[in-house]
Amino acid sequence: MRPTMEDVAARAGVSRALVSLVMRNSPKVSDARRTAVLRAAEELGYQPHVMARSLASRTSTVLGVMVNDLRNAFFADVVEGLDAAAQAAGFDLVLNTGGRSPAREGNALRSLLSFRPAGVILLSPVVPASAIEAAARQCPVVLVSRTSRASGVDTVNDDGEAGSALAVDHLAGLGHRRIAHLDGGGAAGAAQRRRGFQAAMRRHGLEPIVVRSEHTDTGGEKSVRELLATYSRAELPTGLVAGNDFNAVGAISALEEAGLRVPEDVSVVGYDNTSLAALRHLSLTTVDQPRTEMGRLAFEALIERVRGERTEPVRHLLHPSLVVRATTAEMTETGGARR
Repeated sequence: MRPTMEDVAARAGVSRALVSLVMRNSPKVSDARRTAVLRAAEELGYQPHVMARSLASRTSTVLGVMVNDLRNAFFADVVEGLDAAAQAAGFDLVLNTGGRSPAREGNALRSLLSFRPAGVILLSPVVPASAIEAAARQCPVVLVSRTSRASGVDTVNDDGEAGSALAVDHLAGLGHRRIAHLDGGGAAGAAQRRRGFQAAMRRHGLEPIVVRSEHTDTGGEKSVRELLATYSRAELPTGLVAGNDFNAVGAISALEEAGLRVPEDVSVVGYDNTSLAALRHLSLTTVDQPRTEMGRLAFEALIERVRGERTEPVRHLLHPSLVVRATTAEMTETGGARR
């Protein structure tokens, strides 16, 4: 049977009220009594119920976090930054996912709100803006990797247009002229990256090739198969700007399955610079987003709202950078790549 606060009080020889003060980290308890209560709690294996504690104090220490796709390492890096900042400030994270589905995200958001959190952070949500604004009327809301015009919603984004331009500039500088973008479809941030790609291609005097895709590995595979079905080997794009690193991994897999070499035949650039991109056997050239910094900024924006320190929205826009690795190479006069 799960030990209760009364059990801890009996073991420590103090009142239940004093145990409650200790669990809330109140400064009104002497060091000796605090030590006795914590020792009794440890001996009994007692863990305070976060929700009950929040309801009793009417001050929640719970933050809700909704992740777009649990398989994407980008979100793990952002959550790592969030968690470090939350732990330092005495907050707990409740995490769930919407699985890249607007309907599922709507259910996931309602579930988070049922915990009566101090605030909610949504990572690349695809849920309708109306649902986000409704949530913001219940508690502070911060979006990561999605824009918003709502005054009650704060945002943390990288400059997706600039990031895609970095990828195009890199490939064009290596001599590539047929460059395709595997876009993220309706995913959060995909429109900005698509616009950046198209503008950069036109600036270089090149015709943009945009292939509808998803920010997934299967999306990358399908997009490459579509390119292979549309173009002859001689006319196939020699450079790909993938929607994200996960998408790039699928694209590389499909290219290799078709007998094409990366980067000798096709150069590939990802987006996010996740831990996946840095793996030695992949060594993916990619656009870097400061992921843990984005998590930290999202937490800080949320806590400012929670503490009533401001009411005006914050719009953080971070500048991406390019990390060059082994999946891109210079084009030769014969059309192949020079390693």
